Amino acid sequence: MIIASGRSHRHVGAIADHVLRSLKESGHGRPRAEGLATADWVLIDAGDVVVHIFRPEVRSFYNLERMWSVDSPDTPEG
Repeated sequence: MIIASGRSHRHVGAIADHVLRSLKESGHGRPRAEGLATADWVLIDAGDVVVHIFRPEVRSFYNLERMWSVDSPDTPEG
């Protein structure tokens, strides 16, 4: 999973467009994308890799990094 940010709707859309084009040109099939219409959060499913591109406010709100992180326990379980 790749998580990235763009500075605005236009920037998120441009990053997503570039990633989609690059994936297609390099022979990675036809990746699917969701969220291009609003470009707040664009999800690109490229099979083995999923790319999330957010505007900063949306990235902060959903905080995927925290959801997918693995916390190590501070103390052993007893």
